[in-house]
Amino acid sequence: MHADLIIVGAGMVGSTLALALKDSGLTILLVDSSPLRITPFKAEQPFEPRVSALSIASQRILTRVNAWPGILQRRASPYRDMHVWDGSGTGKIHFSASSVHAEVLGHIVENRIVQDALLEQLHDSDIGLLAYSRVEQLRRSGDGWLMQLDDGNSIRSPLVIAADGANSTVRRLTGCATREWDYLHHAIVTSIRCEQPHQDTAWQRFTDQGPLALLPLQHRDGKNWCSIVWSLPAEQAEQIMALDDAAFCTALGQACEHRLGAIEQADPRHSIALRQRHAKRYIAPGLALIGDAAHTIHPLAGQGVNLGFLDAAVLAEVLLSAQQRGEDIASERVLSRFERRRMPHNLAMMAAMEGFQHLFQADSLALRWLRNSGLKMVDNLNEAKALFIRQALGLGIDLPDLAKP
Repeated sequence: MHADLIIVGAGMVGSTLALALKDSGLTILLVDSSPLRITPFKAEQPFEPRVSALSIASQRILTRVNAWPGILQRRASPYRDMHVWDGSGTGKIHFSASSVHAEVLGHIVENRIVQDALLEQLHDSDIGLLAYSRVEQLRRSGDGWLMQLDDGNSIRSPLVIAADGANSTVRRLTGCATREWDYLHHAIVTSIRCEQPHQDTAWQRFTDQGPLALLPLQHRDGKNWCSIVWSLPAEQAEQIMALDDAAFCTALGQACEHRLGAIEQADPRHSIALRQRHAKRYIAPGLALIGDAAHTIHPLAGQGVNLGFLDAAVLAEVLLSAQQRGEDIASERVLSRFERRRMPHNLAMMAAMEGFQHLFQADSLALRWLRNSGLKMVDNLNEAKALFIRQALGLGIDLPDLAKP
């Protein structure tokens, strides 16, 4: 079997890249270990625990690959404001979409819903889908790659894209080096029903143990449901996970200072170990890493998948442009254009998240005073807040065409 391009990983980022290239004339194979089946959606079904805070730039990309209507047909929760406050002081800051003349800051969407909307488009395309397929071997062969799958089949291609997540098999098999470290924190994720409505607002409290985010969810019964991401040291996360539902709701209510009243109900909880990871290079001859295969960051700002969507959009733009000029799309010269555009932006976002993480876990009185004073000061600087909001919306300078208005 031969393909012009193999994308390993049909998650949100890999699927988006495939759809962005579907009219290119390239023979594309999308390889994934999952069934690649669309899950029937019912409005009354519980929320999936894993959600993403999709930026305006990500919304535009999903619109251009025709997946956004499928998301809206299921459910997406817009948020128009964000309140952030320091649980160990008096510092706070408020961001509003109206301050930059936008309708929303973004949408909270369950990952499964995004995935299914993308799968609908993939099934209606000419892109080759290899479900239930795991990559067992990958080696250079002539001017390309020879990929061996667990079912015994082999595929040859000049270009392989790793979109297979944080524990990327392709990254491991090709020997791509990474810098990584453990945060020694776990993120507890679930959906909760609150006593008071969320007001289409994302709420985030920074505590000495870690950040706690309450992200608004649209429910057919109203606006009292939120998705939570609660970052805690591993030992404390284990203790919280061991609580029964009533005790968990009580502990969570205390942790968020009952900002939305009592926590009345909680869905099953999941605990996810947090690890920072960044590939030293995103590319090699005939190889590119995108999304979590290239970088993972702390979830405190919900930016991880937005970085991945921008990776996919930029790589698609680079490949299509090179193809139109008759260049070899698998060459390191072409692929390096993608790396030059995405690596500085991703590193800057990772550094910012790392800085926030350290600043808000600092014990010294000086740093506590600094962060409280800083929050209060920035809250009064409308231009600075507007700049921050534009970055969070994904409205930077070097946007790929798929993300532009």
